[in-house]
Amino acid sequence: MTGSEAPPPTPQAAPAFRLAYVPGVTPAKWVRVWQERFPDVPLGLHAVTAAEASDLLREGGADAGFVRLPVDRTFFSAIPLYTETTVVVVPKDHVIAAVEEVTTEDLADEVVFHPLDDVLDWERPPGEPAFERPATTADAVELVAANVGLLVVPQSLARLHHRKDLTYRTLVDAPQSSVALSWPEEATTDLVEDFIGVVRGRTVNSTRGRTTSSTSASEQPKRKRPEAGGSARRQTGTGRRGGATGGKGAKGTKSTGRGKPRRRS
Repeated sequence: MTGSEAPPPTPQAAPAFRLAYVPGVTPAKWVRVWQERFPDVPLGLHAVTAAEASDLLREGGADAGFVRLPVDRTFFSAIPLYTETTVVVVPKDHVIAAVEEVTTEDLADEVVFHPLDDVLDWERPPGEPAFERPATTADAVELVAANVGLLVVPQSLARLHHRKDLTYRTLVDAPQSSVALSWPEEATTDLVEDFIGVVRGRTVNSTRGRTTSSTSASEQPKRKRPEAGGSARRQTGTGRRGGATGGKGAKGTKSTGRGKPRRRS
């Protein structure tokens, strides 16, 4: 055999699904379902800040992401998942720790930190402003632990930055933060549809978890055909043609069908 043999084809890497998520979101339950349902498709996780999430998805750095609303709905599709309770983080020996919930008016005389990565849409933050804004929520939590002020955040961020010397209480009249699954609308791939099915709790048999506009004709339940001659049997003896012989009934028999039924003894 002359000439060089062609090298064997290089096996293509298995397709992967890249999922971004912002602080406070715990994607573990959805990741577990994905791994059970699609064991041959790796799922890569990308932790990003709330401010970075949109740019990462827009630039193609992830296929979809758990983000905080709002998003640019002219570019992104989004499925809202839940809205979080807003809480105020305080030292355990603070007077607010003695109650179950407070209002923004209760914070009027308190220094309340407003970090640069705040995810709440305030018209005006409550309390007295701090001498400077902390760069991150984590930095603000450290300042609360030092008894310098208080911090208002979604409950998941209070849990994420939990410390033994801090606690939190519900702030009933504060803005709330909602979490959604989002992706570029023009990049709605099959893998994105599969992950939508996982998040929405679809079963493995529901079209690979992908969205469908309506049930196809083949999936419609078939109507049961009426039994042959069923209607004829119901009309026997009562139809327009009269008795079982199929002949015309005598004139005298017409009154029999219309009269009152005889009472059986």
